Amino acid sequence: MKREYFLISLFLLIVAIFFYLFYKMMAPLFIPIAWGAILAIVFYPLYKRVNRKVKSPGWAALLICIFVFFVIIGPALYILANLVGEASDAFNRVNTLYESGELSNYLARVAPFFDKIRLKLYAAYPDLAKINFESTIKDIITTVTTVIGAKATTVVANITKTIFQFFLTIFAMYYFFRDGNKVVSFLKRMTPLSSDQVGVTYSYLKEVVEGTMYGGVVMAIIQGSLGGILFAIMGISSPVFWGAVMGFLSFLPILGPFLIYIPAGLILILAGSPVKGILTLFIGTVVISQVDNFVRPLLFRGKTQMHTFLMFFSIMGGMAMFGLIGIVLGPLITAIFLTILKIFEFKIHPESGPIDYTT
Repeated sequence: MKREYFLISLFLLIVAIFFYLFYKMMAPLFIPIAWGAILAIVFYPLYKRVNRKVKSPGWAALLICIFVFFVIIGPALYILANLVGEASDAFNRVNTLYESGELSNYLARVAPFFDKIRLKLYAAYPDLAKINFESTIKDIITTVTTVIGAKATTVVANITKTIFQFFLTIFAMYYFFRDGNKVVSFLKRMTPLSSDQVGVTYSYLKEVVEGTMYGGVVMAIIQGSLGGILFAIMGISSPVFWGAVMGFLSFLPILGPFLIYIPAGLILILAGSPVKGILTLFIGTVVISQVDNFVRPLLFRGKTQMHTFLMFFSIMGGMAMFGLIGIVLGPLITAIFLTILKIFEFKIHPESGPIDYTT
C-alpha cells in the first residue's frame, strides 16, 4: 500500500512539474493565443457558413483568417494614424497660440462660456486668480499628446514584435477554427458528467458566450460607428477617435457612449452652436443609446446573457488583470467559471434543474 501511495505521489509530482513547465513556456504567448481564441469565437458563425460553401475546414479557416486580417489591421492602422495626426496638430496649434498670446482670444471665440466660468471661480475663490489657466491648458494638452506620441512611438519601435504577435494571433485563430470541434469534443469527454448533463452544460456555455460576447462586439461596432458618423456630420474634430471611444464605452454596463456625446452636445450649445448641440444630444439619446434596446433583442433573442453586475465587474477585473484584452477575456473567463459552477451543481444535485446565475 505504501508503495502504491508513493508511486501515485511521484506521478502527481511529475504531472505538477510538467504543468508548471508548460505554463511557464506558454505564458509569454498568452496574449496572442487569447486574442486568437476570442476572434475565433466571435467569427465562428461566419466560419461555419463559409465551411458549408467550400466544404473544407482548412480552406474555410484560411479565408476567414484573411478576412479578419484586413478587417482588423486596416481600421486599427487608420485609427492609430488619425489619433497621432490629430494629437500632433492639437499640440502644434495650442503651442503656437500660446506663444503668440492668442490662446485667450481663441478660447473666447470657440468657447465663450470659458471666461464666464473663470470669472465666477475667481469671485468664489480669489486664490484661483493666481493660476494661469492658459498655461495650465497648454500643459494638459502637451501631456496628453506626449503620452499618445510615446505610445505610438512604442508601437512603431516594437513593430517587429507587434507583427510577430499579430502573426501568432492569426496562426492560433486558424487552428481554433479548423480544430475547434475536436477541442470541444475532447473537453466534453473530460467533463465528469453524464452525456445528457454534458450537453446541457456546454449548451449553456455556448449561449452565455454568444449572448455576452457577440452582443458586446456587435453593439460596440454599431454604436461606435454611429457615434463617429454623428461627430463627423456635426463638424466635431477627431470623429474616428471619439467613435472608437464610444465603441469601447458601449462594452461597459451602466456606462456607455452618452459619456461622450452629452458633453460634446453641451459644449456645442455653450460655444454658440445650439442647433448642432441639440441635434447631437437628440440623436445620441434617441439613436445611439437606444439602438441597443432594439438590435440586441432582435439579433440575440433566446440567448442567455450575463447579469449586469457580473458583466461590469468581469470587464473591470479583466482589464485590471490583462489590459485591453480583458474587455472580452474577462466576461469569457466568467462564463467558463459559471459553467464550472453548473458542473458542480449537477454533481451535487443531479436530480434538480440547474440554477440560472446569469439573470
